[in-house]
Amino acid sequence: MPDILANYLTKAVADAYGEKAISSSDNTYTREVAQSVGYTDKEMDSIPASANMGVGCGSPVAAANLKQGETVVDLGSGGGIDVLIAAAKVGTQGKVIGLDISPEMISLARRNANAQGIKPPHASFVETSLAEPLPIASHAVDCVLSNCVINLVPSTAKEDLLKEVHRILKPGGRFVLDDIITKQRLPDDVKEDLTSYINCISGSIQVDEYKILLQKAGFNDFQFRETKNDLKKICSGVNNACTSSSGPKSIFNVNDWVASYQITASKSVNVEEGVKQNVPDSVLLRWWDAYPKIKSSPAAISPEYVSKLMKESAQDLAVIDVRRYDRVGDHVRGSDNWPAQTFYDDLPKFLEKYRNTRVVAFYCGSSSGRGPRCAGWYQDHLNETAITTSTAYVLQGGVKAWLAKYGNDDALVERD
Repeated sequence: MPDILANYLTKAVADAYGEKAISSSDNTYTREVAQSVGYTDKEMDSIPASANMGVGCGSPVAAANLKQGETVVDLGSGGGIDVLIAAAKVGTQGKVIGLDISPEMISLARRNANAQGIKPPHASFVETSLAEPLPIASHAVDCVLSNCVINLVPSTAKEDLLKEVHRILKPGGRFVLDDIITKQRLPDDVKEDLTSYINCISGSIQVDEYKILLQKAGFNDFQFRETKNDLKKICSGVNNACTSSSGPKSIFNVNDWVASYQITASKSVNVEEGVKQNVPDSVLLRWWDAYPKIKSSPAAISPEYVSKLMKESAQDLAVIDVRRYDRVGDHVRGSDNWPAQTFYDDLPKFLEKYRNTRVVAFYCGSSSGRGPRCAGWYQDHLNETAITTSTAYVLQGGVKAWLAKYGNDDALVERD
């Protein structure tokens, strides 16, 4: 039963905030809300208006003391407000990763980042549930931010999330979050009201409960500071059609029941056994999570058919090698190298070059990961732009199969 309730609440939150992401907003109103909880005119002017959803209860970036080159994760990144502000502070050598459960919010945040000319790995947005293990490498992050989000995580998952935060932080790393905390035990009709949950009230906990969860997660050094922000607008900023409730009768003034707090915590500088001081090569466990999910499924194309096209109709064929660091040794003759890790960002240039090429065959080592992924992104882009003069394919078996079959044929294999 707890898992069923948690899944129900998680879906309700994703649906509600997804709807908010695609709905029109009053930019003047959302700006007033943001400024009321600590954002400055300079910060608001530095980002697209749609990055600010007007649902934060504080301004964690202001207290995070971010430095050039640091790696930051934002839990519940919404339209991207804190990620974009943090990205400016850590500079182009730094990395900021926003995590959000709503695909609509992720799409909105990516558009806002693109409008700023900011791309992965400088700023990335990843769709994921905070009730699940975070898709981030261990001991890789300098600072974790969160703004009015932990209260939206089901009670059964809060402790696990805080443990995940502790896991991904480097020794000495810090956790800066603004959240809503209950002043007293909420009445049952408030706790059971879905609208109140979505609006950050029902899922909030008391200070003592929060401290226990932080201690269980491994944090021993933490501080709580009541910020005394007016929560009337913040706690009514998301409406959801999945509930017909008009709100609990017990609440006449939300500020009588809950309060905004800024919480700071740090991970011990004592390096645990097996923890390395160096940052992993990739903070994201799966680098491709920073890009849109693939919708299409390009067909496989055999080495035999590709070799036939190379000999008889080369103008109709492009062979694309998407390997990067492992592009060593022999490869398909005439193949063009477009590394997978930057392929999505390079799609406009790629499309311009190959939009009239009938067969575009992608490969990597065995064509089981990067090759199909890039082919899918290309085909999705073709579909979205209604271009029918080019089609993406995946070279069956990748370069391994090609070399196994044609390794001795200099007309088909290029030597490094």
